[in-house]
Amino acid sequence: MKPSTEELLAVARTYWPSSLEASLHPETCPEYQRLQERWRQELARLDRWHAFLDVLKNDLPGFIVGDATATVDACWRCAVYPREGNASLSDWAVVGCVSILAPVSTLYAVHQGEIFSPPPSEMRAISDMLTRSIESTWKVVALSRDITQTPVPLWVDPHRPPNTTLFHALFTSQPESLP
Repeated sequence: MKPSTEELLAVARTYWPSSLEASLHPETCPEYQRLQERWRQELARLDRWHAFLDVLKNDLPGFIVGDATATVDACWRCAVYPREGNASLSDWAVVGCVSILAPVSTLYAVHQGEIFSPPPSEMRAISDMLTRSIESTWKVVALSRDITQTPVPLWVDPHRPPNTTLFHALFTSQPESLP
């Protein structure tokens, strides 16, 4: 069952500060402390994430699958790149995100540092396969772009209100940053 936007906002408020002052002192900020504790719990399941990436590598032999997870974010994140020789897709990556805060996921594409959501039609087959794999493995639901772009009054570095969205709070604040 897909969480409501209000439920997702409540989750985001649990893990991200609502003031500049709190965001400047992560060592004493309760929201940051909860996020770090959540990551401690999630990292105990790191082998499950690696097994998921291995399955993707087998399912996508014409692509490179990389781990793009960073614990400053709020999600497990993988990037799928075309192997050399596919000129029409050579500068693209499809990125799948599984939130550690809520049972939700999202997908986007990166092309030369620019973000596309949803990914373009030439990446549709990869996007669809990655979405199905994420949903079935992690038992999450994909959020629409409309929901992920909902503004939140929170500080998710480097974003500050009014430029912070549910995407930043539930997934990543720097989607263009990939290995």
